[in-house]
Amino acid sequence: MTVPLDVRNDIRSMDAGGTPRAEIARRLHLSRNTVAKYADMEDLSPEPPLPEERPHPALEKHAAWVDAVLEADLGAPRKQRHTAKRLFDRLVDERGYEGSYSTVQRHVREWKLARAAGAGDGYLELEWAPGTAQADYGNFEAVVAGEGLRLKLLVVCLPHSNARYAVAGMSQRAECMCSGLASVFAWVGRAPRELVLDNATEAGRRVRGEVTESQLFSLFRAHYRMGSRYCNPYSGNEKGSVENAVGFIRRNLLVPVPRVGSVAELNALLREGCERLNASSRARDGRPTAEALREDLAAMLALPSAPFDAVRWVRCRADKRGYVTVDGREYCAGPAWHSRELLVGVRADTVEVLADRGRRVALLPRAFGDGPAVRNPLSLVPALVARPRAFGESVIRRDMPDGLVRAVDSLDAAGRRRVLRAIERASGPSGFGAACEAALEVIEGGRLPDDATVDVLARRIASGALGEEGGADLAVYDGFLRGGEEHARR
Repeated sequence: MTVPLDVRNDIRSMDAGGTPRAEIARRLHLSRNTVAKYADMEDLSPEPPLPEERPHPALEKHAAWVDAVLEADLGAPRKQRHTAKRLFDRLVDERGYEGSYSTVQRHVREWKLARAAGAGDGYLELEWAPGTAQADYGNFEAVVAGEGLRLKLLVVCLPHSNARYAVAGMSQRAECMCSGLASVFAWVGRAPRELVLDNATEAGRRVRGEVTESQLFSLFRAHYRMGSRYCNPYSGNEKGSVENAVGFIRRNLLVPVPRVGSVAELNALLREGCERLNASSRARDGRPTAEALREDLAAMLALPSAPFDAVRWVRCRADKRGYVTVDGREYCAGPAWHSRELLVGVRADTVEVLADRGRRVALLPRAFGDGPAVRNPLSLVPALVARPRAFGESVIRRDMPDGLVRAVDSLDAAGRRRVLRAIERASGPSGFGAACEAALEVIEGGRLPDDATVDVLARRIASGALGEEGGADLAVYDGFLRGGEEHARR
């Protein structure tokens, strides 16, 4: 019998006052046993309101078998373990079980909860020392120069102050990651004492519990004198700050889908946005991020005097056309280097091709994914100077102004060689486009291009001086250059 609390108080008060228990029972209309129970009770502290255990006689004789099956399942693949429904079916078919499915379902749930209670699957709150950084990648989309691209978002977070920094890139290969981290360190003005990553990045790979760092990232760490630590990519609490920061930055700075002219412009927008977010955010202890960031910066390392060149060197043999293949993409070194072994330096934005003892053969933009071969028209010029008659079928024609192509087609072999050599020499300081424009200007002026004229005019075109009011007076250059030629003949 459950007695209300006020009646219990009456029993104990009357008993403490010396009222006989028989009298208490008569006055309160209770049995003498009930009065004795509450009068003699030593502890009236509230007990937890636990549900009463309900017997399940139909399952009791099968409970040990069910527990054994569940225990054996722990060694089976996750997707091939018994569900409560499968256990119920086996109990009925193999053991003659006559109870309900809900009873089996409840028993399985309680078994799993009891086993998980001490398994340590929950997250521990971690405290991050000043000067420690976390890094991670996220995916996002952007329209760059009118083209929809799937890009990588590298986020670096300082969990002590909750400061967040982000840069966009085309890939998370080791050279791209090191280049992105270097730009963040330059942005912050310091390098972290320890960088926490997961083994899903190109920095290191975990095989059978052991992490092996990539050679490039190990050199990068040594350059900045910082330590590294790798955590389980599926344990969010080990680097939860940066995982939250990836989503936070993506939601706040990359929605709606950004439309920019270049990745550099996108990174400028990300930098401005991160500075704005950091100015309004707070650290875990409630202080403004800017205040806690001073402690982070004081504990971080000074940047080295020399910048780190995040380059991955690969040896490649050029094919018969002078093309090398790196990461599944073709790059043109030039016909003059066909069938030669070349050294290729792969950076985040460029691919550099070296021959002999470090002589640069070509410097090309980095390309990602599938697509056409990447080439620099200038790399084709030396072979055309040697074989000017091949100009008629050369792919360089598509990179030159139509008027210049028609003019070169009309020349004999010696004339083609002279024009192409002038373009080659002027391209070094001024660029291939400016050199071609200069050669076309000279031809339209009624002269055959020569090295000096094309070089002088190309420099003006490259500097923008040709577009100034009044234009360029080529007659002045003609007179000067004619005088130089006459002086050379004397």
